Parts: sequence; structure tokens; C-alpha cells
Amino acid sequence: MSSRMGGTDKLFAPLFGVPILAHTFLAFEHCDYIDEIIVAAASESIVPIGDLCKGYGITKATQILRGGESRTESVYAALMSAPPETEYAAIHDGARPLVKPALIAEVVECAFKYGAAVPATPLTDTVKSTDGGNIIKTVDRNALRAVQTPQVFQIGLIKGALTKAIRESAALTDDCAAVERIGMKVKIVAGSPGNIKITAPADLAIAEALMGY
Repeated sequence: MSSRMGGTDKLFAPLFGVPILAHTFLAFEHCDYIDEIIVAAASESIVPIGDLCKGYGITKATQILRGGESRTESVYAALMSAPPETEYAAIHDGARPLVKPALIAEVVECAFKYGAAVPATPLTDTVKSTDGGNIIKTVDRNALRAVQTPQVFQIGLIKGALTKAIRESAALTDDCAAVERIGMKVKIVAGSPGNIKITAPADLAIAEALMGY
């Protein structure tokens, strides 16, 4: 909904003159492990995304479909639209335009071995557990990781996990959580500090600084 971007669809905001979503698509277009890109989007964005794919030569984007009311429902819709021969799915935030094809490939290779894999980075800030406006305790950050995307799964595993989550109205912030709920382990791959998610206007400046570094 891009609420923190003032209502403007952040996916079409420019980074060095190229829309955020185009940067994201190009990373997957240039990764040899990716055969097909399925996009779940708001209904009003379907045509603009199709035009963007044509304009930037995104040949792997074969389907652009209407997403659901939540992230979980949108991902589920895309998974159910995958060809029947699909064995693995890489699920990615469109607003993470700095992901590199090499990181995508590394996470995919890990998922081939373990069935589920995600990129993650160590936390650098001190983390506190709070109750309202008060600090309760300091949490050991050495045991914590900030999880990124793409998150890659054996497709039967993630379909089953999301089906259960939707049926039970579980609130999920990522797809890894659905797999965790059914007791399955997800392998961690070293993520990239530059693989940031664009959520607020200030993130655009950070992303451009990272791209220009």
C-alpha cells in the first residue's frame, strides 16, 4: 500500500532514473536459476507492471496477477499459478531492488540442499525487550538475525505451510514464518547489508548511495 511513502506507489519510484521494480526484476532476469517470474500486484498496477516488463526486457515475467488482501494471500495466489512442474519457489519483496543475482543463486542452492533457505544478517544495534514504555531486559543480539528475501522453498512445503496459515488466520510478516509454524527448519544464508527494503522516502536516498558506492 506504500502508506509510508505518502500514498505514492513506491515500486515505480526512480532509482537513478530506473523504477525500483525494474531493478528488482532485472536481478531475477539475470539469475540463471530463475526460470519464470510471477508477479502478485494490486489490480490497478497490473497494466503498468506489464508495460514496465516490456520496456525493460523482462522476458521471464510470464504472469502478472491480482494479489490478495494480505501478503500471505498474495504469495499463495502466485504459488498456485506456478506451472505444475515447478519444484522450488523464490519469494521476494518487489521493494528490495538492490538484491544481486549472486545472492539469489546462493539462497536457491541452499534450498536445493535443505528444502528451505533465507538470507539474513546479524544485528548491530542493541536490542531491548519492552513493556509499553519501559525496558524489561536486554536481548542477546548474537542469537538474532534480520531476515531478508528472496526466501526459497520446495514448493510443496511452502504451499502446505501457507494453506495452513490461511486456514488458521495466522498473522505472518514473512513466508519463513509459515514454515516455522509447521515445525520445519529454515537454513540461513549470509545476507547482504545492501539488500534493503524501500519503505520510506529516506530509503530511496540510502539505496542510491549504496548503488553509487
